Amino acid sequence: MNTAVAEKKPRLTTSAMIASIASEGQRVIAAPFGKALVDYAATHPEVVGLTADLAKYTDLHLFAQAYPERFYQMGMAEQLLMGAAGGLAKEGLVPFVTTYAVFGTRRAYDFIHQVIAEENLNVKICCALPGLTTGYGPSHQATEDLAMMRGIPGLTIVDPCDALDIEQAVPQIAAHKGPVYMRILRGSVPLVLDEIEGYKFELGKAKMLREGADVLIISSGILTMRALEVAKDLAADNIGVAVLHCPTIKPLDEATIVAAVGSKPRMVVVAENHSVIGGLGEAVASALLRHNVQPAGFKLAGLPDEFLDAGALPTLHDRYGISREVLGQRVKAWLA
Repeated sequence: MNTAVAEKKPRLTTSAMIASIASEGQRVIAAPFGKALVDYAATHPEVVGLTADLAKYTDLHLFAQAYPERFYQMGMAEQLLMGAAGGLAKEGLVPFVTTYAVFGTRRAYDFIHQVIAEENLNVKICCALPGLTTGYGPSHQATEDLAMMRGIPGLTIVDPCDALDIEQAVPQIAAHKGPVYMRILRGSVPLVLDEIEGYKFELGKAKMLREGADVLIISSGILTMRALEVAKDLAADNIGVAVLHCPTIKPLDEATIVAAVGSKPRMVVVAENHSVIGGLGEAVASALLRHNVQPAGFKLAGLPDEFLDAGALPTLHDRYGISREVLGQRVKAWLA
């Protein structure tokens, strides 16, 4: 695992609209998805790669360079992309499909639903720019992708936190029988979970990353990274923050969630890089209600139910409450 350090961020410019989410000085790994797929495909010739004109921007170009005869550039035609992937899966191949999350879900939803999911085909849909990881406005911000995809029967949904999660998730979703939708982070991706002793990604499992008596943050994706940062910050104020990471959104590990919430009376905050409508927060709330578990308090720290602004990512993360500083302030205010 080759790590680097995020460069000191200059004064914000237009490039900050699609910049790395790594903080200044944070350890990063370049293209973890692409590298993990290349490694796995070396011993699994059934794996093929397809994209809709976005190989470079989803790190699938590494696969294309390593296995050009197994790579298919479908052009800017996401519906065709999903239909072709379904056809390849019917022939016994394992297609890994990449595009941006907005295009892979909103433009191609019916093809995923009818061609891939209804027949339980072995297609792995891996989409970049999930949630608020780009500043290019609603046309590129996939803030409702989890809500859409959760409604498809039999579809496994994964929202990794960092480079380690992605590297370990790739072979597991490849080995899983059936369709998978995974959010991916591209370019220089932060590395944080290797600091958690014994952490390993397990498909379908939530993992308690740290304990705390006052607040339980249940999180997925990059918000797990933010939750860990907030837990460190609030420890200075003698506030104990537990972090339960849920990288698999569907099927949700309800047993672990229910046990964690029921273990002690504390506020529960669900933090996610997604709209508060239809994502992890509502899935957790539903699970707690169905299992008759009552937390001491329950708050959603997701993106608002609105079309988000365009702009520099650090500014937008502050504005919508998912930056380290603002998320910490929100948790403290809820406790007060």
